[in-house]
Order: sequence, then C-alpha cells, then structure tokens
Amino acid sequence: MEPKQRNVVHLAAVREAREPLPRRSPSPAPEPRLLRQIYGEILRDERRDQDRSLDDVARAVGMSKQYLSEVERGRKEASSEILRSVCDALELPIEQLLGRGIRRMTAHRTLRAARSGGIELCAA
Repeated sequence: MEPKQRNVVHLAAVREAREPLPRRSPSPAPEPRLLRQIYGEILRDERRDQDRSLDDVARAVGMSKQYLSEVERGRKEASSEILRSVCDALELPIEQLLGRGIRRMTAHRTLRAARSGGIELCAA
C-alpha cells in the first residue's frame, strides 16, 4: 500500500505569497499642554474640592469671576501675583500649586510619549 499523499503547505511560502498587512498608524499624541492650562485645572480642582463658587473665590481675590473662569480654563495667562492671590484665597500654598503642576506636566509628557511609541509603560 502506498502512503497517501498529503497537501503540505509550507508556512514560509504562505507568508511570501500574502501581501503585507497595512500598518496601523498609532493614534496621534495629544498636543502638549500649556502651563497655564495645568495651573488652571489645579486651581479649579482645588476650588471645587472646597465646594466654593467662582464668585466666592473671585471676590476674595478682588477680580471678576469671568477672569477667574478664564484662568481656570487656561485661556488667560495669570501673572505670578494673580496665582499667589488665588492660592491664598484657596489656602493652597503656592509651592503645592507648582509641585502639582510639575507632576501633571510629567504625567502628560509620559502619556504623549507612550502614545507615540516612544516608550513602553509597565506596571510595577
């Protein structure tokens, strides 16, 4: 009896014959964030954590609530004097604002690099 002949397909031949799959481009990395946006988020988060209104904090600082809102949304570049005044009204040491700003900026930069394929994030 003769052994049955099988149809054998070599994997290498299949790979060569197959067209390469289109590479999926990585999702675009988010735009770099401005320092004024980061500080504004921190100030807004702190104000909300204290259950205070824009009007309440703006009055304590002596500015309009519209201007404070624009600072919190990162639309206006607040001077160091304004930042200190808002921090004082929130009883937030300016050093904490700066430290939290650095941490958020670093986290955002790390996320941008990971999305662009620059680094790989690993859980420890």
